[in-house]
Amino acid sequence: MAITNKTLAIAATSLLIGLIVLGLKVLAWWLTGSVALYSDALESIVNVVTAIVALIAVRLAQRPADAALPYGYHKAEYFSAVVVGVMIIVAAILILREALYGFLEPEMPEAPVQGLVISAFATIINLVWAQVLIRQGRKARSPAIEADGQHLMTDVVSTVGVLVGLALVYLTGFAQLDAILAALVALNILWSGWGVIRDSVGGLMDVAVPPDIQKTIRDVIANNADGAIEAHDIRTRQAGKMTFIDFHLVVPGAMSVDDAHSICDGIEAKLREAVDDAQITIHVEPENKAKHAGIVVL
Repeated sequence: MAITNKTLAIAATSLLIGLIVLGLKVLAWWLTGSVALYSDALESIVNVVTAIVALIAVRLAQRPADAALPYGYHKAEYFSAVVVGVMIIVAAILILREALYGFLEPEMPEAPVQGLVISAFATIINLVWAQVLIRQGRKARSPAIEADGQHLMTDVVSTVGVLVGLALVYLTGFAQLDAILAALVALNILWSGWGVIRDSVGGLMDVAVPPDIQKTIRDVIANNADGAIEAHDIRTRQAGKMTFIDFHLVVPGAMSVDDAHSICDGIEAKLREAVDDAQITIHVEPENKAKHAGIVVL
């Protein structure tokens, strides 16, 4: 419960910080009229929308399983991340549109020093907060929070490029460079959006847990199945912070239901120690169902 409440608090804080950074970047664009800074501010609007979607998804994912969704609401965060990815791509398209206009009708930005300082300050805030989101998102296994952090890191990279490029605009007087920078920012955002959607679709498609966790699961089963014959058809999937594990456990045909149940209880207890938020299903079978594959215990 403590981790859950912390995740919700992080999502709410992310929205507040997103609004602050958006205000700073809009101010920087208003002072300079730079197309590149406009694109940067537009990306911050996406950050705010991302934070809102993440907050809703995290809150929804906390709901307990019910008759309608007996496996829980954990996948809500994956839907959130897909929405974020689509929003990122829409923002990139809008930025490319503005970059084209800026390239065809270039203008030198105004108030260079003030705009650069304000944008740099906003970027420092984003950098610090992005690190917090990525770290906490992975710790809580929250796809929505981690996606928010990854997008903020993309925003940081984009803004640094914009700031360096604008400095060159002022030094060289090449006004069209401003629009070129905006286009590069848009391409970077497109790549980020694709990455967020790709990872989220994997979760929606019930992708297996990473190889290192799979190995841990197999080792735990092998080391705690004394009395059984083998374990086969081991399957895993990830849904938000939940890890679903199911497999078939073959036991001697003469073994009592009570003894077989005790073996299952022991395996489940050890799996929950090794894998956080594990949901485990074990199908017990008699020895004539053995496949002589998977994890051979005896």
